Amino acid sequence: MGRGSYSHLLSPGRIGGMQLKNRIVVTAMGVSLAEADGTVGERLLAYHEEQAKGGAGLIISGVCGVAWPVGAVIRNQIALSEDRFIPGLTRLADAVHAHGAKFAVQLHHGGLVAAYALGHGEPMWCPSLPTHDPDAEDVTDALVESELPIFAGGPQIGPDSFKVVSTDDIQLAVRQYAAAAVRAREAGVDGAEIHAGHGYLLSSFISPRSNHRTDEYGGPLENRVRFVLEVIRAVRAATGPDFALWVKIDSQQFGAADGIQLPDAVRTAQMIEAAGADGVTVSSYHDVGRLKLHSESNIPHIPGWNLPAAAEIRRAIGIPVIASGRVEPDVADGKIAAGAFDFLGMGRKLLADPHLPRKLAEGAPGTIRPCIYCYTCVSAIYLLDSVRCAVNADLAFEYLHRGGRSAAPKRYVVVGGGPGGMEAALRLDAQGHKVTLLERTARLGGTLQIAALPYEPNERLLDWLRARIAASGVEVRLGTPATPELVAALAPHAVLVATGARRDLPPIPGADLPQVLSGDDLRRMLLGQSNPELARKLPLAARMATRAGAALGLTADPAFVRKATRQWMPLGKRIVIIGGELVGIELAEFLVERGRSVAVVEEGARMGAGLQLVRRMRILAELREHGVSLMTGARDIRIEAAGVRFVDGGGMEKVLGADHVIVARGAAGDTATAEALRAAGLDVHAFGDCTGVGYIEGAIRGAANLVAELTQ
Repeated sequence: MGRGSYSHLLSPGRIGGMQLKNRIVVTAMGVSLAEADGTVGERLLAYHEEQAKGGAGLIISGVCGVAWPVGAVIRNQIALSEDRFIPGLTRLADAVHAHGAKFAVQLHHGGLVAAYALGHGEPMWCPSLPTHDPDAEDVTDALVESELPIFAGGPQIGPDSFKVVSTDDIQLAVRQYAAAAVRAREAGVDGAEIHAGHGYLLSSFISPRSNHRTDEYGGPLENRVRFVLEVIRAVRAATGPDFALWVKIDSQQFGAADGIQLPDAVRTAQMIEAAGADGVTVSSYHDVGRLKLHSESNIPHIPGWNLPAAAEIRRAIGIPVIASGRVEPDVADGKIAAGAFDFLGMGRKLLADPHLPRKLAEGAPGTIRPCIYCYTCVSAIYLLDSVRCAVNADLAFEYLHRGGRSAAPKRYVVVGGGPGGMEAALRLDAQGHKVTLLERTARLGGTLQIAALPYEPNERLLDWLRARIAASGVEVRLGTPATPELVAALAPHAVLVATGARRDLPPIPGADLPQVLSGDDLRRMLLGQSNPELARKLPLAARMATRAGAALGLTADPAFVRKATRQWMPLGKRIVIIGGELVGIELAEFLVERGRSVAVVEEGARMGAGLQLVRRMRILAELREHGVSLMTGARDIRIEAAGVRFVDGGGMEKVLGADHVIVARGAAGDTATAEALRAAGLDVHAFGDCTGVGYIEGAIRGAANLVAELTQ
């Protein structure tokens, strides 16, 4: 696919006096990669420099505190509240410019969302004291046990945590925005985005949900927007006409009938244009008391979620619009061509692969590492960590400069063709080493083949990894067990073992009944494989699996098997899943979408371990909406001919009728292959699920870390 396929997305554009080489923008994201004192260090510099190398036209910093530590919203955020922050920002701007990209800061004050400021002894600024919502869901209800201490150790919010700002405070903040913009200009930054969305200080004034003032900054929309307009005029007066300046706004507040609505946003955008801004970034916000909506606004799970609002705002103004929200490049290209918006802000896609713009320009979109929308990145920030990515283990570690070509290539053997094994093999091959990948089954993919069935983005990752292996210099041997004799004959410098977890049935009474499926049973059925045990439990499934396997030869494109499985499953109407971690929850989603009545029984006190927090908040809510019973604290679980009997968390005995029972428990590390190879005198390094279940992120990160350890 050549450049012409993305001719509009890759065409030059302009925001005010800032000329951009293409329409791809690294949207502002809080990544917690600055230093603890708000300065720019090597880690943040290398993170943004990699994005510039990747070909983005414009890079916008994460939240840059104009009044820091007042208004701080995350740990290790950038600050621009004093002159001492200018030198680090200068280095960052210079590094980005060296690769042909433009760099802008996002001028920010956290206001009502600045809980991190409390740790600095500073209150959260607000237009009015927030009101209590008795229907609000508590985010701690979505946490698993390992996450609870993180929130418990954070600042406790009470009545003294807030400061209702006076008109003098407002004017101080206006001056702080202007002063920060001047510092940015002095640092060589090309422009600034004023953040007036996402519930932060300026957004809280715009929204009638949070602004109950009766002075000139409250009441009708024109008054609620006054603060923002004063900031625009002050920044423009301080920086001059050539400094690009635009504003991020909420198009609406989803789930909040008393919040910002689209007509308000359209009128706000018109006033922003009249005040002298060069553009508008269209985002959205949500009722934070509804946990599902955390992935239904500015970081949406639904593709193109904010595009209709961006198009409506674009029709109402004459300045450029930056749109975002899980938008594929081909969709963006068509929308830009149609005039729906002018620039595409990308976040998660550019975390997964910062070289996406370059690869599009080179006509190689198939080489772009896909985002799987698992919310590892944003969940890490919610849990007070630095940004991470499940599929790109180099994110936030660009400063280590790992992965260059080796001056002395060696031979390596990788055992196991799952995501971890493929990632390790690709990394070794990219460094110039000779790599043999051994996979005992007939297909690459491991348990990612199962994860791809209920969740389509995982399928993209599976297909991408297979395609990259096929295009690499890695020697792949399918249907080849890694015996000590074979591996020794290859004479490797080291052996990397990623054979995955063992998925045995745990000792549950009744687990030997014919209607009970283990993880391995389900895997064989879904992959078109059969064995005597599957034939005993699901005769029709076994026959179909055997026919599918014979037809495909188990080496053809497995997309046919995946598609057929999505449409047909030889399971009864009523399904009970024992185990409520990632596998059980995603399987429940998969089955309920196929018309099954599903219940999930979990021994622990919390559901969804292994899922990232923001995705967990969404999927658990959606399962409940679809009538799935989610039962925690279960004990004395017993499988009977008619269903599953157990004692629930309240001490009551329950019986759930079931046509089939799926046991989504029992996965454990399995180092048997690694130990056998080590006993043969080989230098063996095990990683991934065979050392303890870590899912996709654990496999990919384990591969990256091990390869770096062996080769740096």
